[in-house]
Amino acid sequence: MTDTVLVTPEHTVPTAFTRAQLDWLPWLEPLAVDAMTERHMASLVDAARVKSPYFRLLARDPDALEARTRTDKDIFYNPDAGLPRAERELAAAATSRFNGCVYCASVHARHAATYSKREADVERLLDAGVSADLGERWNAIVAASVALTATPSAFGPEHVDRLRRSGLDDLAIADVIHAAAFFNWANRLMLSLGEPAATAGP
Repeated sequence: MTDTVLVTPEHTVPTAFTRAQLDWLPWLEPLAVDAMTERHMASLVDAARVKSPYFRLLARDPDALEARTRTDKDIFYNPDAGLPRAERELAAAATSRFNGCVYCASVHARHAATYSKREADVERLLDAGVSADLGERWNAIVAASVALTATPSAFGPEHVDRLRRSGLDDLAIADVIHAAAFFNWANRLMLSLGEPAATAGP
């Protein structure tokens, strides 16, 4: 079957980074909810994601989607040692801000603000960009995330040393790397398949 290219309806594309809830509109046809087989549903891992056109689009390749989602959940939801959830989200938000992925930045900035209670610092990251001064520990996390995002070889021992001086142990440093690397890839996937849209009003 040939995939259908969608003509997206008229909508407002966000022009600034935000923590507000956004919609996402695909450029290719997602699977319809009633076309989802047991295998497609299993690949979502979280059944509530069937409401998302993004995940229904990725479900066209259920094996890849399941691997992607289990990796995502282990990086961000596994509380067994390592970096606090807020700073895993910070790494993803900084990566998304640097890559220009407005949708992903909104999601992870929202989570970073919720878990850290540092709304003003998260807003500063969104408004001023990855050079914003967020305090040394957060600056070190952002700098490491941006180096990995720009090109992996730009990340080096100096970033690890700075993270260690900021109080991160080896497992926490691994979490920074995992969160940034995963979203460096995930941003590109999302940017290639659709675009953000302001949430429709009532």
